[in-house]
Amino acid sequence: MPMKNKVLSFYDWFLIVGVIVSNILYTVLSGDVDIVGSIAGIAGVLCVVLVAKGSIWNYVFGLVNVSMYAYISYKAALYGDAALNALYYLPMQFIGWWQWRKRGAAMISAESDGKGVQVTARRFTWRQRLLLGVGCVAAVFVVGLILDSVGDPQPFKDSTTTVFSIVAQALMALAFMEQWFLWIITNIVSVAMWVVCVTRGEAHAAVMVIMWIFYLLNSINGLRVWMKLSRPNLD
Repeated sequence: MPMKNKVLSFYDWFLIVGVIVSNILYTVLSGDVDIVGSIAGIAGVLCVVLVAKGSIWNYVFGLVNVSMYAYISYKAALYGDAALNALYYLPMQFIGWWQWRKRGAAMISAESDGKGVQVTARRFTWRQRLLLGVGCVAAVFVVGLILDSVGDPQPFKDSTTTVFSIVAQALMALAFMEQWFLWIITNIVSVAMWVVCVTRGEAHAAVMVIMWIFYLLNSINGLRVWMKLSRPNLD
């Protein structure tokens, strides 16, 4: 049975308040008011915190985040990330909403006393995990070669975030716990990728580093929470 949502934990509030304060400090210290980057980062952290809680409301904030992040990535010549967000993440927000409603997530329900109901999570077998890992590595190599051929400045970092994110987003829509292993790897590589962009002086890069650091912190917590959520639902 789906578990009822609890109020946001201290850790959740730490992530939400932390990304807001970090963006404010960056604006004050740098003198650069990056409204687009800040909104994208804050919406993104709200989204991933709600994903970790199993709340369907994550897709509302996800819609804001992926739209703005596609624009930011395109400006930074990270074409894999730009295409990923505009052509895949954006429609997946609607598909994910539909799938989570099918798997028990709701905005309001009578038995939840006015609180949202968490999605019913599930997990792969070890054989499925092995096949998933091999497939992802092979796809990263192929996509990296393609991105390198079109002049992507960080082809294999970009291909890693692109491939892993595509698979993780699909697993997220289908409510599989294994999404979080892929999100953790994606977030680590994304931090490194945007740090390189900072050194090149790319617009919005610094606030993207802040956003991905908070994504990483949340993904570790998300793995912990979803391992519990998926335990009673093993196939």
